[in-house]
Amino acid sequence: MSPKGDSKKTVKEEAVKPAEKVQEEKEETSMEAEQPAVSPLDEVLGQAQRAYAAYMDATREVSRIYRENEVQVAEAYRRTEQQANSACEDRITRALREREQIENKAKEAYTRALEEAARASDDAIAEATRDRDEILGRAWQVREETIAQAWEIYSKAVR
Repeated sequence: MSPKGDSKKTVKEEAVKPAEKVQEEKEETSMEAEQPAVSPLDEVLGQAQRAYAAYMDATREVSRIYRENEVQVAEAYRRTEQQANSACEDRITRALREREQIENKAKEAYTRALEEAARASDDAIAEATRDRDEILGRAWQVREETIAQAWEIYSKAVR
């Protein structure tokens, strides 16, 4: 093809385009003519409706955010509750362990005290028995001496 043939085709296409443009403009104009004229009251009413719709959207968004916040607060409370329960359980376990250790020490001290008391009692009993035996032994000796003297005196008196 020659360059002249190409230019004829371009001219033809350009001629078709303005006709299409004219048709489109005609349709737009007829659509505008079909729409009723907008009065200021209709315009204000439209703005009010849009504002109300925006208000309702904002209200729903605020409500959604409050629900999300409530869920987050509830989750934070549950975590805090779990931490508090865990800390409480740890402290109770530690307190019970310490109590058991103190009770064991007290039992050992009590056992030692019982043993010391038993030893002291045994020592006291042994000493009391020893003292009694000594006293009785001396008393027996005094008795024997007294009886011997009495017989000696009696024997002198009878002769």
